[in-house]
Amino acid sequence: MKPVLIIRTGRAPDTIRARHGDFPHWFRLGAGLHARQLLIVDVAAGEVLPPPQEIAGAMITGSAAMVTERAAWSERTAGWIRDAMDVELPLFGVCYGHQLMAHALGGRVDYLSGGREIGTQPIALSPAAAHDPLAHTLPASFRAHTTHEQSVLEPPHGSAVLASSARDPHQLLRYGPSAISAQFHPEFNAEVMRAYIKRKHADMRKEGTDPLRIFNAVAATPVARRLLRQFSRRHGWSATA
Repeated sequence: MKPVLIIRTGRAPDTIRARHGDFPHWFRLGAGLHARQLLIVDVAAGEVLPPPQEIAGAMITGSAAMVTERAAWSERTAGWIRDAMDVELPLFGVCYGHQLMAHALGGRVDYLSGGREIGTQPIALSPAAAHDPLAHTLPASFRAHTTHEQSVLEPPHGSAVLASSARDPHQLLRYGPSAISAQFHPEFNAEVMRAYIKRKHADMRKEGTDPLRIFNAVAATPVARRLLRQFSRRHGWSATA
């Protein structure tokens, strides 16, 4: 059986990683996979991605890096995404992974107007979601965790916008029959979200937001957290119960 690839584009901060684990662990749990099913490649550390034909699909993690930095490892990964799209490989990008997929396929990524979006946000489906093989199962509105400074400002030509938040109109994008990405974090639980808010509270105050209010508004996100599992099952990754 071909492995499921986790493309690691960064690491959780040390304090969060020590208590809650790191990105590959969160994605594995979210997708309902066994560790033996996974291949983890740290592209930010210079590790080389396998040919798309050798894997069952890929999930692309978040990162503290910025897509607009055009780092060599990031641009190489963008090229790999284009190759993966050519063979309709199942792809699910999150946060940085979402932005990198959009960038790789011709969209525009830059800083979100008004500063970072962080905390538990209401996400609203667009009309296009009604016809999407994954998003059609979602309610019209649901909660999801976010933490990002950059966003997809212009989606790639031919992509479908499936969901938005009050500040980001491109929270969920579909690029093809097997490729989707989310700006929000389906792999986060509420404790991880609170840990990120604690870590960013000084920056949030400088930006004029109230970290305590945002911290207190963190809530469970059961619908968002099911997305990775649903994607995993849809593409036959032998998800666990």
